[in-house]
Amino acid sequence: MKPETKISVRDLNLYYGSFHALKNISMDICRCEITALIGPSGCGKSTFLKTLNRMNDLVGNVRVTGSIRLDGCEILGDIDVTALRKRVGMVFQKPNPFPMSIYDNVAFGPRIHGTKKKSLLDEIVEESLRSAALWDEVRDRLYRSALGISGGQQQRLCIARALATRPEVLLMDEPTSALDPISTMKIEELCVQLKKEYTIVIVTHNMQQAGRISDRTAFFLLGELVEYDTTRKIFSRPGDERTELYIAGKFG
Repeated sequence: MKPETKISVRDLNLYYGSFHALKNISMDICRCEITALIGPSGCGKSTFLKTLNRMNDLVGNVRVTGSIRLDGCEILGDIDVTALRKRVGMVFQKPNPFPMSIYDNVAFGPRIHGTKKKSLLDEIVEESLRSAALWDEVRDRLYRSALGISGGQQQRLCIARALATRPEVLLMDEPTSALDPISTMKIEELCVQLKKEYTIVIVTHNMQQAGRISDRTAFFLLGELVEYDTTRKIFSRPGDERTELYIAGKFG
């Protein structure tokens, strides 16, 4: 049975001024799977990730052509970008908790989107922290500064903050690159749990990580999508020699 498509990308091109950063990208991202984006630095992985919730709109002199459909609806046209980012959450490379309490970090998004009732916010905060496997570690210090917890806990807090707006898709830009091996393992285990409910797209430089947690892998090179297939096939029988060389550590 073929997995259901959550995001469909067709003929996507992105330009920073005259620089052609993404070239004719077409791929389908499947619902409730983890899709890993791999490739050398500067190949377009993070740029592509940010097109999926229009984060590139925040950069000057950007032009995008082509089509990105979320559940069949075009997101590159005249849409409510705030509503899009509620549906497509993002976790960045370095943990970036706000300088406020753990509770207020998680409640931030729901409050922006109009949730004011304390009992409902309490429920969302607990549910989000549980989903991020952090509740048991911070339940007794919810009103202390989020900056006082470890880096690994901060990253899981950022995941909880993203989950608090109840998104459908979670974008992760190298979420473990600044973390120690134990924190990395916790985030990986968390991702595997979260894919039961969320569609996850993760940029990673860690080949072992892509192999461990992703269902599908896309290999980018110089702004082009070289190859996209199941992770098992990409890592065992890649169809393009460049993919094979990159995975083997021959370049990048």
